[in-house]
Amino acid sequence: AYRKLAPALPAIERTMAQLGFLPSHYRRFSYREVAPYLPAIESQAKLADPIDTQLRTRFQRAVLQLHENLALYQALRHALQPPDSPDFLAELFRFQDAIPAGVDAVRAKEAGKPHNEDLAQAMLEMGKRYLALSDATNILTIPPEPGAADPNTWSTAGQGVLEAFGNGSVNASVLAYAGMGSAWRAQNAGQFNTVTSLYRRDMAVRLNSQLRKCAAEARFNAAAPFSSSMFLYVLAFLLLGIFSWLRWPEGLGRAAFQLLTLAWLLATAGIILRMWMGGRPPVTNLYSSALFVGWGSAGLCLILERVYRNAIGTVAGSLIGFATLVIAHYLALGGDTLEMMRAVLDSNFWLSTHVVVVTSGYASTLLAGFLAIIYVLRGVFTRSLDRATADSLARMVYGIVCFATLFSFVGTVLGGIWADQSWGRFWGWDPKENGALIIVLWNALILHARWGGMIRQRGLMCLALFGNIVTSWSWFGVNMLGVGLHSYGFTEAAFQMLTLFVAIQLALIAVANLPLAKWRSAAALKA
Repeated sequence: AYRKLAPALPAIERTMAQLGFLPSHYRRFSYREVAPYLPAIESQAKLADPIDTQLRTRFQRAVLQLHENLALYQALRHALQPPDSPDFLAELFRFQDAIPAGVDAVRAKEAGKPHNEDLAQAMLEMGKRYLALSDATNILTIPPEPGAADPNTWSTAGQGVLEAFGNGSVNASVLAYAGMGSAWRAQNAGQFNTVTSLYRRDMAVRLNSQLRKCAAEARFNAAAPFSSSMFLYVLAFLLLGIFSWLRWPEGLGRAAFQLLTLAWLLATAGIILRMWMGGRPPVTNLYSSALFVGWGSAGLCLILERVYRNAIGTVAGSLIGFATLVIAHYLALGGDTLEMMRAVLDSNFWLSTHVVVVTSGYASTLLAGFLAIIYVLRGVFTRSLDRATADSLARMVYGIVCFATLFSFVGTVLGGIWADQSWGRFWGWDPKENGALIIVLWNALILHARWGGMIRQRGLMCLALFGNIVTSWSWFGVNMLGVGLHSYGFTEAAFQMLTLFVAIQLALIAVANLPLAKWRSAAALKA
């Protein structure tokens, strides 16, 4: 029975993976499996591309994503050598030896003089081959030669080979990469290490500062500070922060606070290293905003814990820190997290003022909402929310909302000034601008409702919970509308997670509005 079923297993596994019953790696395909369908994929992508992003069907979005992935795969295949070359290094040496006579033969052919037809034709075919190699990729792997007119202009491997028609020798970097490839195919580790070492020594003469950053980035990736920080956040939350409420509160609470501090310091070191490597302020894209929101919220929680010493700051900080690092991890799967900035955003001044300030507003608004989650969960599902703890949480939420109102307002105004300098108008009702304004208005509404006596503790918590919805919409939701100057395109997985998050917040608001008699801490709160 197994032998009969075995040929169908791959298709069954992929179907199960599509339905979510198996991990995603079961629905991956090799290039050979996809190759017969390339014309159909190209045709469908051309049909889907002119359609507005928000009007595309799920099939059209998937086809365009597949087409982009295939284009990237082709660019990677041609990044260093033609994919059909069994020994590119030997091919380059033969080409280099043939250049003088071959170029003369081509020139003689063009001038109508006697020439070696076979040699001229072979040289023309090589030129077409390396021109196709250059056109097949946009990945710039070849650094400029010493004394180049523009020391920052890199080129493709194909362009490096084509230069040999003019100067008679193949670019040294192309030869070095070909040597590495030849050694790798032969599984000759010694030769591979020798070629790599020689090439790096040559690069150190011209690109020493860039190589230092590359080495730092390699050590940074190996150290994985954000992964370590994520682990420490989980440890502080599960093993210490929660258990300290049940037993040994003083000792475990202190240990949890120390773990949270260590996790925050690791995240701080990681953010500082990213700033140094990229030469940018801490927030430049969605990935770095997730890092900064978690870092800012955890930092505020450290302050709250130092003031109140009741483990609430520890639990909230570890929860938000872990959640935002998980978000950042999935955002990192989309590509380079230290990508080049768009021209209109290429301003370190505004990135370090508007973006940092408004993201601090995101962080503090989310923190107020997560403190409200702790209030509701402890009040409804445990007996641990006594009057003193409830009052402490209310003071925390109120203080954080005040902080969030200030930062979100100042950040929004700074964004308007930047927009005026970039686009010639202070305000244009762009979805992202509207999202930032809604955060300001919602925080102001919470404060005015509190000052006017329209809400008390539970009302404050319900409004803070809805602040999570407002912030998540401004942070992620408007990016997925497919319209506006700040749109990063629709992502189905992100939309689903955002919808789930909003549903959870609405459910918590509903739970918070249960009659007080339903709360397990009702007696303590009434007292």
